[in-house]
Amino acid sequence: MSTTEKMGFQTEVSQLLHLVTHSLYSNKEIFLRELISNASDAIDKLKFVALSDNNLYENDSDLKIQIRFDETANTLTISDNGIGMNRQELIDNLGTIAKSGTKAFFEQLSGDAGKDSELIGQFGVGFYSAFIVADKVTVNTRKAGESEAHQWVSDGHSDFEISTSDKASRGTDIVLHLKSSETQFTNRWQLQQIITKYSDHISVPVELWQDAIAEEKDEDGNITVAAQAGKFEQINRAKALWLRNKSDISDEEYQTFYKHISHDFQDAATWTHNKVEGKLEYTSLLFVPQKAPFDLFQRDSKRGLKLFVQRVFIMDDAEQFLPHYLRFIKGVIDSNDLPLNVSREILQDGAVTQSLRKACTKRALDMMGRLAEDNEKYANFWQEFGNTLKEGIGEDFANRENLFKLLRFASTQDETGNPTTALADYVARMPEKQEKIYYLIADSQTAAKHSPHLEIFAKNGIEVLLMWEPIDEWMMGQLHEFEGKPFEAINQTDISGELFQTESDETDDSDSDKDQYQTLIENIKTTLGDHVVDVRISKRLTKTPTCVVLESGALSNQMQRIMKAAGQAVPKQRYIFEINTDHPLIQQLSTVSESQFADWVTVLFDQALLAENGNLDDAATFISKMNGLLLAGE
Repeated sequence: MSTTEKMGFQTEVSQLLHLVTHSLYSNKEIFLRELISNASDAIDKLKFVALSDNNLYENDSDLKIQIRFDETANTLTISDNGIGMNRQELIDNLGTIAKSGTKAFFEQLSGDAGKDSELIGQFGVGFYSAFIVADKVTVNTRKAGESEAHQWVSDGHSDFEISTSDKASRGTDIVLHLKSSETQFTNRWQLQQIITKYSDHISVPVELWQDAIAEEKDEDGNITVAAQAGKFEQINRAKALWLRNKSDISDEEYQTFYKHISHDFQDAATWTHNKVEGKLEYTSLLFVPQKAPFDLFQRDSKRGLKLFVQRVFIMDDAEQFLPHYLRFIKGVIDSNDLPLNVSREILQDGAVTQSLRKACTKRALDMMGRLAEDNEKYANFWQEFGNTLKEGIGEDFANRENLFKLLRFASTQDETGNPTTALADYVARMPEKQEKIYYLIADSQTAAKHSPHLEIFAKNGIEVLLMWEPIDEWMMGQLHEFEGKPFEAINQTDISGELFQTESDETDDSDSDKDQYQTLIENIKTTLGDHVVDVRISKRLTKTPTCVVLESGALSNQMQRIMKAAGQAVPKQRYIFEINTDHPLIQQLSTVSESQFADWVTVLFDQALLAENGNLDDAATFISKMNGLLLAGE
């Protein structure tokens, strides 16, 4: 006797179902693509499990997906004879969202239907799209190798019911009880168009029910219906797209396949399809998405390519074939050189795996190199994945030269402030006397653009690369030179040399200038005490009265923040304090009273810290001193 148990959805599922049932997907027919894709995955998983248990099914020709519709009952059924599910798997897969990053996923939801639908597609919960068109869904399933079948029923609201069922064969039947407004999905022509559009590449037959009417004539020659019969007709080509000849595949077919494997709702930005024969035989099809997934930087997010061995599906997220910094790449790899029983442990250190990883990495970087030839498309790519590529500078020494070509930076040469400058472009624009590549890392784009450290460079027409992302400090620690030109941070160096000299500089008596302000410098040192390493006359400032400079090799402010966030002890930062003796405020310092001198110096020093760091440890004291000086009328 069957016992029915009612269970509640996980909170996140309830939220998701609410979004779905309020027409989250802008294109309703997507639900069929998602359900066929899930059925295909179930068959792939059966093939993989059968590698160690050949009693699960007889041969590949038996595997298929079948779709039946009933206009009278207004139902649509999608059936597969894949791996199936047991009771616990029904609960886990259809009642909860077990994938990591669930909380982050919901934090990303904006209320914009189009944007939110893209997130859900990336999240891989396409089963729930059935509730776009159905007011009730019934799932009958039996796991391969097990005798007991189960049924799952829900109206997509707060709960679902589980009971045993009488399904006689392995696999899953999903019955959609369509809403009264969705009768178009019981139209054979409509269903055939959707299958052809979205699922032609599915590697097993997708069959659609075809009604057939048997007719006969009576004695008077009148036609009568003797019987009604029907059959399933295969709609798709049922050949893995990556195994077909590239010249026979349209861009639309590539894009449809990309959406199938990525659960993305947007087209891919670009792709590369390669078949290699010889010492190493494999086929790879790699895609670059247009948008980064919301969980791109989560450590426990699953990433990798779909792995096939001799056309047999092995695993979904084989991360061994691309380095971590290329984790946004989607695609498949089909190898003839790996064993069918390959495991993740074997993949980790295998010679074949390493060869395939090297080849796939080169293919991916070449693909992005071609994308970089289109400035507009590459600007969009860099906005989404630039920070991820930067990780490769320290991870992938073998491909550093190719990565250098892909890096993009904001520059003082470009008024838009966008990171569009390649290192090769910077070097090509360098004056003949310039020997270094100058850069500045700040806390924000605005802070970088308005940094006082840029003043002498602007005066002399010297280009500076601008950075503000947290990863930039780490990346530049790995970069030493490009095309023989060393990198130099302009806030960690003593600006000097012929490059910055002007005619007035050559006639200046620098020693005399230093002597003139020596007393002032000593008094400033005494006032600031151990907050500074040194006080000196600046050669970099032209408009600003003061700035702070890090000693060469000292920890940057960004690196200190990273270390603090990681719970590491950070030594107190001490700066070189530079003064611009041409600025009226510095000239006036020599005339202020002794009682106000300390406040003047402290305020000027704090201003410099504020410009450099974007914040002060003791903002209240700074404000108090500033107000005091303003009231004094100095």
